Amino acid sequence: MAQGADFGTGIAPAQSISALIDAGIVRLEAPAIDRQIQPASLDLRLGKTAYRVRASFLPGPGQTVRERLDSVLIHAFSLEDGAVLETGCVYLVPLLESLDLPPDVQASTNPKSSTGRLDVFTRVIADGVRGFDVLPPGYQGALWAEISPRTFPVLVRTGSRLSQIRFRRGHVGLDEAEMRALQDAERLVDTDQPDLRDGISVTVDLSGLGGKHMVGYRAKRHTGVIDVDNVNGYAVEDFWEEVSARDRTLILDPGEFYILASREAVHVPPAYAAEMVPFDPLVGEFRVHYAGFFDPGFGHVASGGRGSRAVLEVRSHEVPFILEHGQTVGRLVYERLAALPERLYGADLGSNYQAQGLKLSKHFRVG
Repeated sequence: MAQGADFGTGIAPAQSISALIDAGIVRLEAPAIDRQIQPASLDLRLGKTAYRVRASFLPGPGQTVRERLDSVLIHAFSLEDGAVLETGCVYLVPLLESLDLPPDVQASTNPKSSTGRLDVFTRVIADGVRGFDVLPPGYQGALWAEISPRTFPVLVRTGSRLSQIRFRRGHVGLDEAEMRALQDAERLVDTDQPDLRDGISVTVDLSGLGGKHMVGYRAKRHTGVIDVDNVNGYAVEDFWEEVSARDRTLILDPGEFYILASREAVHVPPAYAAEMVPFDPLVGEFRVHYAGFFDPGFGHVASGGRGSRAVLEVRSHEVPFILEHGQTVGRLVYERLAALPERLYGADLGSNYQAQGLKLSKHFRVG
């Protein structure tokens, strides 16, 4: 096994992910590309073929994704020269990465930040697994991306990166006392006496920016196609309209997609990573934040941050729902890294969302 592949207790940092690749624990169908390895995660790349399917599914114990595919397949098409994925459709794409995990290492996946901010619903499924986005200890086999654009049609190609994966060994979470000590030492969030039970409480900012009433963006319908690999390629006004909240409340219309921001500026110290999770799974009226991974160094002063707002990707479900300023919308759960990463999220990686406020995805031109 390559040196560093046997990382200690915690989330694998970038150098350990490189060692996992060298050891064949993470198998690559094509060589890794620049910046594919993030401070505490690995970007996953789309393969050569996409399969449009009638419905989402899980293969379940004893079955592979490919064995189940024929029963739901509508048609297959190549991604090698690029192809458009239409809104309201469900696609399966095998990934260029597969796994041969040790029995004491598990992994989880999440959409990348830019994927979530385009309202592209994506999750990873695997052979014989009962749930989405979770790879159990010792998993051996292929990885597939399920992709369903909800608002904008998107152009993707072989090698496009919509999802990311983290690797964990042992217990990595923090209890309330440990969270309190970390807050006192590092100031994880810029509020006094934050709620630190089961992570940091994250609330929505509907106060208006700079004394104005504008609080976010709502996606337009019937737009053009967005190339997921085209950075700074699109005018904001062609895809988004500004949303105001004069009385510090916002009514979410069912089926509409909103980009809002957290009231808090958050900080992820170098020895930790974080993940946004629902604050209460029983509150099913709206969904917040498709993309949940926060890398070590997010909002960290030494890597170009000053505390960064969490951008919230919000969608209401069946009925209109009133959001109020300061309402809790999620929790930021912190986890230990097995070692300090070689590089932090921020300027040295060309990270798109360091020191962000309310910010759309990297695809849209600023100013």
